[in-house]
Amino acid sequence: MAAKRAAAQISDKVKRKTFLKTIIPAGKATPAPPLGPELGQMQVQIAAFCKDFNEKTAHIKPGVPLPTEISVNPDRSFNIKLLNPPATYFLMQAAGCNKGATKPGSQICGMITLKHVYEIAKIKGQDPAFTCMTLEQVCKTMIGNAHKIGIKVVKDEISVEELTEFKERRAEEVAAEEAELEEARLSKMLRL
Repeated sequence: MAAKRAAAQISDKVKRKTFLKTIIPAGKATPAPPLGPELGQMQVQIAAFCKDFNEKTAHIKPGVPLPTEISVNPDRSFNIKLLNPPATYFLMQAAGCNKGATKPGSQICGMITLKHVYEIAKIKGQDPAFTCMTLEQVCKTMIGNAHKIGIKVVKDEISVEELTEFKERRAEEVAAEEAELEEARLSKMLRL
């Protein structure tokens, strides 16, 4: 009996997480890992959360990654705060590439114009992280992010011929990289 009482006192003292910051695809919240276990630790009704999140993001294109802040109240109710998608998502969409460069300093995975950067900066300028920055500073940050993932920023408009030629070269580079990685995987398997 004393052991049960001691366990009850200890369980009352256990502090539970009341705040979670994560990235969830729009309209695709499911109770499966990794989201389900994190919400379960916070004692949130997972099915209710998934339903609410999917309803709130129904107007957004499915699959868009959304940074989400979840705060849990003592009565197990929750508040969901949605932020704009990450800058890298916007940059990759504008450049029309699926993945960034493996060697960002020497490879280019896509090209965008300053007009693209300006439009992305206007959207990202609404985020809490950028509220104290001017639009010019947000643009410079977006250009820095573009360079980090291997996207080239050009001043003038990009011609269709130039873009198609670039995409063909990039497809050849990606195919060569994938063949090289596959060869490395196979050689590792043979060593074992």
